[in-house]
Amino acid sequence: MSKRAVILAGGKGTRLRPYTIELPKPLVPIGDYPILEIIIRQLARNGFDHITITVNHQAEMIKTFFGNGEKWKIKIDYSLEEKPLSTMGPLSLISDLPDHFLVMNGDILTDIDYSAFYTDHVAANNIFTISSFVREHVNLYGVLESDANNKLIDFKEKPKTRFEVSMGIYMLSKAVLEHIPHNEAYGFDHLMLDLIKAEKNATVRPFDGYWLDIGRPDDYMIAIDEFEKNKGLFLKDA
Repeated sequence: MSKRAVILAGGKGTRLRPYTIELPKPLVPIGDYPILEIIIRQLARNGFDHITITVNHQAEMIKTFFGNGEKWKIKIDYSLEEKPLSTMGPLSLISDLPDHFLVMNGDILTDIDYSAFYTDHVAANNIFTISSFVREHVNLYGVLESDANNKLIDFKEKPKTRFEVSMGIYMLSKAVLEHIPHNEAYGFDHLMLDLIKAEKNATVRPFDGYWLDIGRPDDYMIAIDEFEKNKGLFLKDA
């Protein structure tokens, strides 16, 4: 089965400065490879044979590095945003999307099985499938709970809160494109609310492996360390 993926790589990576002053975020190195090359190698190994990279900021540098995909024995082409279109808006510029396709951010380090994620979405005939991950947030302060008379009734020392978050990895059916305005900034948040309003709710598929968004300097340094220690987890042929 031919598999298509769209990788969102048009952002300026402002949260990751100073590492993105000279390089676009998809080209920042994780070990021996730019993060986007790790993703492309993973997708190729999972049977994806056509990848479209959406570009805007420093587009020529990304296009020069990845070319037509021949190095990884896949087809790579590009969709240029003349203006920032957020996360879902870029899809409105791609005219040849198939019935089902993967969309993901270009700054993710994970060991997800992309092929299984693709197959499960198609088999379930979902309109939109979100890969989710549970993150734990530790409050840095002791939390007080008081009653209407300002009497302390409970105290929690640095409580932990668990959140189910989007991993920035999605499977879409082509029918979703009718909800995305052409060449306008339109984000994942807008699309989710519009699908809920239209009673075409997205499906959430929890993932319990490894996932890290490298968008912040602290997370970027963690990703470098994790990749060096567990390279085979992310790149089976490394």
